[in-house]
Amino acid sequence: MSKVIFITGGSSGIGKAVGDFLHEKGFKVYGTSRNPQGYSDSSKFELIKMDVCDTESVQQAISEVIQKENRLDVLINNAGVGITGPVEETPDSEIHKAFNTNVYGPIRVIKAALPHMRSQGGGLVINITSIAGSMGLPYRGIYSATKSALEITTEALRMETKQFGIEMTNVAPGDFATNIAAGRYHAPERADSPYQEAYGATLRMMNEHVDGGEDPALMAKVVYNIITSGNPKVRYKVGAFLQKFSVVLKHMLPQRMYERMLMNHYKLK
Repeated sequence: MSKVIFITGGSSGIGKAVGDFLHEKGFKVYGTSRNPQGYSDSSKFELIKMDVCDTESVQQAISEVIQKENRLDVLINNAGVGITGPVEETPDSEIHKAFNTNVYGPIRVIKAALPHMRSQGGGLVINITSIAGSMGLPYRGIYSATKSALEITTEALRMETKQFGIEMTNVAPGDFATNIAAGRYHAPERADSPYQEAYGATLRMMNEHVDGGEDPALMAKVVYNIITSGNPKVRYKVGAFLQKFSVVLKHMLPQRMYERMLMNHYKLK
């Protein structure tokens, strides 16, 4: 029997690439979008209307899949938002939105899915985090914090749910060529800001990294291998060698040396 896959944020970017690939491999795939009608012509799999920030919407979407398939084998929490800016100048409302989408959102979906997975005797949850969640990056501090919070929550959930035959893992991508930069919140580059020069230069560098990032098809293959492996690791890092190696260096180098390395990379004084 084909496994039933549920992907949040399945209308574009990594979510769409993963969904298309799994569909082609014979899985029954459902994706979510806040506006599924806008993508109906381009999607190879069914999109369900859902907003991860709305508990009722989440519960309705999960229930719809259960009603159609009578099971849910794999949940892929991919929906998320980007956010950049000096922490001091980032509006509280945007910080709340980032945490609501990137942390509380996946938790809402997991809480809605777990009873069904438990009743069927098992399941798999894959949380898409970020290599940025392994370190505090300048002018991406809030984004790094949300992804780090989701990684740590996943570690705890792995131990809590293993008794029910439910597996959980983190998949942390580096920079991938998606449209995330277009939908990302950017704190304005203010002419009167003490951060203007450094933030502006870092923002341009970040956008260049995304434009020159890896093909999302790489993520799709990693997710497929996790689903078919049967014994997922705690976390996976996916992306360019230097991005993955930066995580290793953080645990090897003295803290101040690593901080200086990051500042030199972003050309910060």
